[in-house]
Amino acid sequence: MRVKLAKSAGFCMGVRRAMEIVLSQANKGKGPIFTLGPLIHNKQVMDMLRSKGVTTVEEPSGLSHGSIIIRAHGISPEKRRALKETGLRVIDATCPKVVRVQSLVQFHTKKGGTAIIVGDPKHAEVIGIVGYSRGPAYVVGTPDEIYSLPQLQKPFVVAQTTQNKETFRRIVRKVTERFPDAVVFDTICDATSSRQAEVRSFSGNVDGLVVVGGYHSGNTRRLMEVARDAGIPAQHVETEKDLDRKYFAEMEVVGLTAGASTPNWMIRSVARELEGIKGKRENFTWNAIRKASRFLLFSNLLISAGAGLLCLAAEVLTDNRPNWIFPTIAFCYIYAMHVLNILLDKGASAYNDPQRAAFIADHKAFLLALGGFSVAAGLIISFFQGVNTFVFAAALTASGLVYGLPLLPSFGKAARSRLRIKDIPGSRSLAESLGTVAVTTLLPNIDRKADSLTAIALAGFALFFLAFAKAGLFEIFRVQGDLIVGTESLPISIGEKRTVTLLKVALLGSACTLSAGLLTGFLPRFALAMTAPVAAMFLCVLAYERRWLYPGLTFEAVSEFPFYLSGFLAVVAAVLF
Repeated sequence: MRVKLAKSAGFCMGVRRAMEIVLSQANKGKGPIFTLGPLIHNKQVMDMLRSKGVTTVEEPSGLSHGSIIIRAHGISPEKRRALKETGLRVIDATCPKVVRVQSLVQFHTKKGGTAIIVGDPKHAEVIGIVGYSRGPAYVVGTPDEIYSLPQLQKPFVVAQTTQNKETFRRIVRKVTERFPDAVVFDTICDATSSRQAEVRSFSGNVDGLVVVGGYHSGNTRRLMEVARDAGIPAQHVETEKDLDRKYFAEMEVVGLTAGASTPNWMIRSVARELEGIKGKRENFTWNAIRKASRFLLFSNLLISAGAGLLCLAAEVLTDNRPNWIFPTIAFCYIYAMHVLNILLDKGASAYNDPQRAAFIADHKAFLLALGGFSVAAGLIISFFQGVNTFVFAAALTASGLVYGLPLLPSFGKAARSRLRIKDIPGSRSLAESLGTVAVTTLLPNIDRKADSLTAIALAGFALFFLAFAKAGLFEIFRVQGDLIVGTESLPISIGEKRTVTLLKVALLGSACTLSAGLLTGFLPRFALAMTAPVAAMFLCVLAYERRWLYPGLTFEAVSEFPFYLSGFLAVVAAVLF
């Protein structure tokens, strides 16, 4: 079954922000944490938060100690005052888009205006917005309700941020017919509009559609309304277990989207289930290629091979005649370190990538055995290259082990929290990049008589920046799972936007280093060719930033392409020159 995944599927900005706030507080472990009402309308996410010690309460009465979080939907000023009187620490996670609607209602009703709110009168967001009105506020859900409104003074229209765009337009048309002087504010969130427009774009391009989200989620139900209006056969599911496999088996291409309160791991689980359904006229060759690609990605063989090819490029960049000895060592080392990460994983993979987590669980013994073989093979091969090479390779392997182990004896939970290198914020990206450069650029030159240490240094910096960009991009892909288990990754420490900017700067640094080495004569002409993989990685970062591709297996494979391109260019250069 071919699956077309909507680029806009998953958490919107407001929900993601609220989740980050709650999880950040939960991971600190400082006192009890409460949310005023369910944080989001998603049962699975609420179960996960409950396991993290986050308790949902409808009223704060009886609470006097801890923190209480205002959810993304927001609350009325009256409830906000009541919260402050409890003595609890109040943390506001109201979506900025909702705050804008609240402010508009408060401002215009203060000046004598009358609010017409398009939305669900029972929805928490709408209840909160109504509370900001200084006079009567009228909530309408259909165009016909406009005729039942009394004559209004200075009417103005706002919308629940997750409202159906077409419904809003129809209601506005009726409002302006009856109240020609009405002022209209389109307060529907851009993410909501994009999500609904993308569902409409599926019409004629897919045989059916799956909408993932909580059954009580208003914005998810509206996606189903949009699909029905567009004539697209659709099914609303909460998890992959709700899928009607027989229904979709008659289809060839299925679209997949999700509500604003649906996390990535649930979307990926449904995608995996859909891909496992044998669709109508499914191509055997394409199916075999997809399964093989998935195995190479899940087993980390594709990533390790990329490191080996990058080592080939490093050999040519430092003016050495390339061979397959050091690329093989690089392959073994990188593979062994990734297997080590499987052992040290605190459960983040179950949230970041359920497909990979399931694969690891099914093949863990095989992967560990292959990892052990890789360590032994890498060290044996390095031993025959020279004593210094062997010692350096052994030190690299040991440093990979130390990365996840306590450095000093500790007594108590607080003492342990900062005694491992991997607990330092942002250390994972840095460690992966340094390890990649050490095994691809430094190791091959340990027992060689280097003609130019400057060339090695320049090549090392250029490849470090390239490897750092790829590692940072993967950190962004894993941010939801890392948040849940409390891993202080780079995007969590400095934010996603700053991380993307940092990756662009790193790639600019790589290009500048290669250019400087070429212009000064320290690096060969191959340095110019190496700007192509740097440009390719920049396109990967841009593809994520502009949502050209959705984080997943395809994007992971694409992100490995720059390393493969560098190896291909190295082979060509070795043959031609």
